[in-house]
Amino acid sequence: MKDLTQTDADALIATLGRRAREATRVLAEATAERKHAALVGAAEAILAAGDEILDANSEDMRHAEEKGLTPAMLDRLKLDVSRIRAMADGLRAVAEQPDPVGKVLAEWDRPNGLHIQRVATPLGVIGVIYESRPNVTADAAALALKSGNAVILRGGSESLHSSAAIHKALVRGLVSAGLPADSVQMVPTRDREAVAAMLRAQGLIDVIIPRGGKGLVGLVQKEARVPVFAHLEGICHVYADGDADLAKARRVVLNAKTRRTGICGAAECLLIDRGFYDRHGAVLVQDLLDAGVEVRADGALAAIAGTVAAEPSDFGQEFLDKIIAVKLVDGIDAAMDHIRRYGSGHTESILTENDATAQRFFSGLDSAILMRNASTQFADGGEFGMGAEIGIATGKMHARGPVGAEQLTSFKYLVTGDGTIRD
Repeated sequence: MKDLTQTDADALIATLGRRAREATRVLAEATAERKHAALVGAAEAILAAGDEILDANSEDMRHAEEKGLTPAMLDRLKLDVSRIRAMADGLRAVAEQPDPVGKVLAEWDRPNGLHIQRVATPLGVIGVIYESRPNVTADAAALALKSGNAVILRGGSESLHSSAAIHKALVRGLVSAGLPADSVQMVPTRDREAVAAMLRAQGLIDVIIPRGGKGLVGLVQKEARVPVFAHLEGICHVYADGDADLAKARRVVLNAKTRRTGICGAAECLLIDRGFYDRHGAVLVQDLLDAGVEVRADGALAAIAGTVAAEPSDFGQEFLDKIIAVKLVDGIDAAMDHIRRYGSGHTESILTENDATAQRFFSGLDSAILMRNASTQFADGGEFGMGAEIGIATGKMHARGPVGAEQLTSFKYLVTGDGTIRD
């Protein structure tokens, strides 16, 4: 497709938006059984189209390698048989979740004779703008469908072929269950003008969810005229408290950084309590070095052989690579002060056997996810039992933390009387 003018882009998104809006009329009344059948059908279609999806992904990988994408970005982009199976498993897991639509959130009777219920209802049309992870195509579609929403997907230019192949399979599943194909649509162009058009599509798109790096999210927040569920950087911290168990700390720190370095739940900064360091020495730093991680160390830690002296800019940095910033701190207050200054509100973990210290960490910080003696890599909707997620919302309005099907609903009030009138 040739470069789009603003007029062309607005017309394209308007067409997709109108189709999506029509689809919401069917989805709003779709039974839980029909949505379940559509998601299971989509999972089966994903598996059946495995070879087609892998061929498309190979084409994307070739282009990405030619463009010189980082290893972390290539890892996000790459699909294999196990990742395709994981997408299908995610669809099935979402299918088995309780249907959030129509759930009675609260109900009460009034002295005036009215019975009032607050009931979960779909948001409407969701726009998802994401970068190089093609599996987001399946996750976003599954969660939107489960929550009765239509979705317009705009994947990253690097994953265009992979996302299109996944989308094609998803639609087969929807149609097999009698749901509209327009329930899940993809923007059919790499042109960035289409993103801008989504951001100004008031009346057509009800909420925008950006899934990507700081540049993308910042652009969306700055330019959107549509409400946004913000997913900022994953500047995740692990704090090894003076009362941490050594074996647990070694296991968690290594996993938090190295399991997958290119995801938003990867630890980017390790804070070591001076008491822990006095007792155990450089063991946590050495474990990271032995695993091939570039350790950017502050202060006294920079004297450890193999580390690199940290620059001020290394703190508050989302590396998405085998790099971590480390720093000694004097107790829980210093650790929390550092996290408040440099964190992104995503996920922080404390390693401690002291219940009072853990409670202070939980009470004193306001990140979307706080953990104790657990790897930050668990910051994931699937691991939280949501089946999948569209992202980790770091804002404070409406949705926060992993955004699953339940978070993609709003509510309405159902008021029942019996010829009741107001004086």
